[in-house]
Formats: sequence, structure tokens, C-alpha cells
Amino acid sequence: MHQASTYKERIQIFIKIVVPILVTQLGLFSMNLFDIMMTGNVGAGDLAGVAIGAGLWVPVYTGLSGILLSITPIVAQLVGAKKTDNVPFSITQGVYVAFAMSVLIIAIGALSLNPILNSMNLESEVRHVAKFYLVALGFGIVPLFIYTVLRCFIDALGHTRISMIITLLSLPINVLLNYLLIFGKLGLPALGGIGAGIASALTYWLIMIISLYIVLKKHPFTVYPLFKKLYPISLSKWKEILLIGVPIGLSIFFETSIFSAVTLLMSSFDTVTIASHQVALNFASLLYMIPLSISMALTILVGFEIGAGRIKDAKQYTYMGVLSAVFLSTVCAVFLYFFRAEVAFLYTKDPEVIALTTAFLLYALFFQLSDAIAAPIQGALRGYKDVNVTFMLAFVSYWIIGLPIGYFLANYTDFGAFGYWLGLIAGLAAGAVGLAWRLYLLQNRYMKKASSV
Repeated sequence: MHQASTYKERIQIFIKIVVPILVTQLGLFSMNLFDIMMTGNVGAGDLAGVAIGAGLWVPVYTGLSGILLSITPIVAQLVGAKKTDNVPFSITQGVYVAFAMSVLIIAIGALSLNPILNSMNLESEVRHVAKFYLVALGFGIVPLFIYTVLRCFIDALGHTRISMIITLLSLPINVLLNYLLIFGKLGLPALGGIGAGIASALTYWLIMIISLYIVLKKHPFTVYPLFKKLYPISLSKWKEILLIGVPIGLSIFFETSIFSAVTLLMSSFDTVTIASHQVALNFASLLYMIPLSISMALTILVGFEIGAGRIKDAKQYTYMGVLSAVFLSTVCAVFLYFFRAEVAFLYTKDPEVIALTTAFLLYALFFQLSDAIAAPIQGALRGYKDVNVTFMLAFVSYWIIGLPIGYFLANYTDFGAFGYWLGLIAGLAAGAVGLAWRLYLLQNRYMKKASSV
């Protein structure tokens, strides 16, 4: 990371940061994508089971790992302010927080998983696959959260390419493990959707081990002597991490959990509808990796510039991110419109699921523009360490506006299952408008502060 002197140089830095993040996010998401695609070729029951399991797991993981994303602006601002001696202490405390959260979620899951699944109107096969898919994933929670802290450290220093390489190394191994465990190859039992959970857990251990090796043994990370000193638990540092991280985690949780809530509410529909909904939602989530990656890049860039006191540079990076996200998401929307049937065929050969999935994918087109505006702005606001208003906007947009509209349309109109998607579209649009307004107010405040100094 360094200061850019021209707009062209800022574009080059932006591209250098965002492209590896995008590849990394696509790689990490592909693990879930391959879980669903490959189990879809086992049968609709396994596909629906993994869909329900993922629907429960994703908001929990993204919400809690979102808390750990506070490490990125903390480290980025420390580096921007040239306070690098404080970095190892912050990372160590982040690992402590990650471990504590892992233990907490495992305990909660052990107590609540059966009651949640039993309360849903699921076929016995679907319930069985969902339960043991999640049990298998549970063995990978600790390494996954520790890896998240290490990745935030790597990315905050601007070395997003390293995160990309780690993911690219682990992805083919995950696919191979999926193949062996889902379909029962090389003498292993055919575990279907449950095998996908085991493969993912093993992969989480792999990426943590690789990340630890890199930050401890490779330059430039050895400049920061991580884990050379065993720091005691610091409640004041935990407080800083949580004060920034909890609002980030809550805003991500409110956004991702609305999709999971819709999946769970749709359990009242038949297995074909559940499977089709999840396939369409999964591919829409894949496209979301583009604005999400730009969002993560902006947290790094804006945090670095704000830490150094360069307010105008932070503003330029923000506009650059939003405009690029809008352009790329528009391209994706056009692609999805013309190739939605081919997309559905990638997941399943069941003609009923394919037909219904193509209909759901039409609604997914409208997610693109809202996501392209909202996600980069969220990332920029995190770089400013402005997180409280964001999570309140997320709650209102998704749970006060989006879900009630979707529930009404799905249950009291002829839209049926598609009504939930219309509610999601309304919630996403409301969130984008609110975040844009918050960014406008915040940037004006910082510019006035800078001009008065």
C-alpha cells in the first residue's frame, strides 16, 4: 500500500487490490457452489437438504465472520498512520476473538439444530441430509474463523494476491474431496450431501494451515512478528474489535439472513420449488461476489487513506468503486437474462427444477443494480469505521420492508413463491438508497473538517 499521486495511479492500485479479492471470493464461494451443483446430480432430496443446511449456515458464518472483518480497517488505519508496532497485538487479539466465537457457535448449534429442523415441514430425507451436512461443517468452524483473521491481516496490507493464491490452491482439493465423498469413489462411501459438508470442513483446515505458514515464514509478513509474543487477553482491544465488528456483522447478518429466512419460509412449498429457489439464489449470490469484492477493496483503500488523513483520495476511491460495480453488474444482468436456462442446467438435469429455476433467475436480474450500489458503499463506510448506521439501515431495509412485503405477496396474492423474491428486491433497493444518503452526509462532514484544519 502506498499513496497515489495521480488518478491513473489510483485506478491501477484499485485494480491491483480488487482483482485478487474477486478471485478469492469466487473461489471461496465456489466451495458452496460445487456443494450444491454436485449434490444436485445425486438427487432433488440431497440438493434440497444441502440448500436448507446452507440456508442455516451462511447467515451465521457471514454474520460472525463479519465481526472479524473489523481487523481490516483497524490494521489498514494503523499502517496508514505508521503505527505498525501495534499490528501483532491486534492480530493476536483477533485470533482470540475468533476462537471464542467458534466455541460459542458450536455450543449453540449443538443445542438448537434438532429443534430448528424439526420445526420445519421437511421430508425425512431432506432433514437428515441438512442435519449431518451442518454437523460435518461444524468441525471446520474454528480453522475457518482463524483463517478469516489472517486473511484480513494479509488484505489490509494490500497483499490481496496472497489470499487469492491460498484460495486457488485449496479449491481443486475441495472439488476432489467433494467428488470422492459425495459419489463414493476410491472405495469411500457415497455420502451425498453429507459428503459435501465433510469436504468443506477439511478444506477449511487446509486454508488455515497454509495462511499460518505464509504469515509466519514469508516476506513481507515477517516484518510484523506475529505470535512471537503470547499476549494476554485484552478486553479493551476486544472492545475495539467488537465495537467496529459487531455492527458490521449485524449488517451482514441482516442481509444474508433475510435470504435464509425466505428459504426457510419456502419449506412449505414442495421439494422442486425449494431446490429451484436455492439454485437461482445460489447463482445470484455468485454474481454478488463482484460488488462484494469491490466493497472489501474499498474498506482497505479508504481505511488506508483515512488513517493517513487524505480525505479527498478516500472519496475518489469510493466513487471509483461504485461506478465499476454498477458497470460490471449491468454486464452480469445482461448475461443472466440471455443464458438463464443454461445456468439452471449446470446445477441439475431435472426438467421441472430447470423450468422453475429459469423463472426465479428473471427476478434475480433486479438484485444486480441495488447490490452494485449498496455493497461498495458499505465497504467505504467500514473504511471510515462508520458502521452503526449501516446495520440499522440493513435491519430496516430487509426485515421491516423486504420480508413483510415478500410474505404478503407470497401468501395473499397469486405470485406464490415469487412474492418472496419481489420482497427481497424491495428491501435491497431501500437499503441502497439509505446507504447512498449516509455516505453523502459522511463525506461532507469529513470534507468540512479537512477544510477547517
